[in-house]
Amino acid sequence: MKFESWQQSWQLWAILSAMFAALTAIFAKIGVENINSDMATFIRTIVVLISFVVVLFATGQFVQPGTVSGRTWIFLVLSGLGTGASWLCYFRALKLGPASLVAPVDKLSVVLVAIFGVLALGERPSLAGWLGIAMIGGGAALIASGI
Repeated sequence: MKFESWQQSWQLWAILSAMFAALTAIFAKIGVENINSDMATFIRTIVVLISFVVVLFATGQFVQPGTVSGRTWIFLVLSGLGTGASWLCYFRALKLGPASLVAPVDKLSVVLVAIFGVLALGERPSLAGWLGIAMIGGGAALIASGI
């Protein structure tokens, strides 16, 4: 497969996302050891904000906020609020528990995304998709139970 086609591969980007999320959990667990989890989340958020400003300007992708539709603004603000709440809860969980348990339980979001995708977006996972989703849910439940 040519390099250009890999750049357009959702699978590649999803694997990279998982890899960076894994590193995030480890780095966050170490970083939150001697600081309040909410302050740690704030610092992380500032770093993310600055990083994206640099990326948008460096790649010429920044657009004037006025050109973004109202509907887009509403859903991106809601998404941002969800992200913030998720990060606050995630860092609190990391402060209180081991990363090797917190991160898999956090991945219950995969199960919830599938359910919400069906209910809100009309998506229809295949039988194999539902089986994988159920396995993720079962694995997270098994890890959370401490068995």
